[in-house]
Amino acid sequence: MSKPALVALIFGVVFLGVLIYSTLGLGQYSCTVCVTYGGRQNCATSSAPTEEEATRTATDVACAPISSGMTESIQCSNTPPDSIECSRK
Repeated sequence: MSKPALVALIFGVVFLGVLIYSTLGLGQYSCTVCVTYGGRQNCATSSAPTEEEATRTATDVACAPISSGMTESIQCSNTPPDSIECSRK
């Protein structure tokens, strides 16, 4: 095997290892958040390495269909959720 091919193979194996490690390391927390904004309610679930990140992402996702425009989206995301349920994977 030529030297460039060996270097490429080693790089590929290392890259694949890092990719698998980082993928398995994510999603340690899963949170479901329900939000009411503008008289409408929506719930969403998200996974992230920390409970805070999972809660924030789930809140943003829940707000997307019940708010319109950037201002409402920010206001909705800053509204205290109706419920938050988190579990560690």
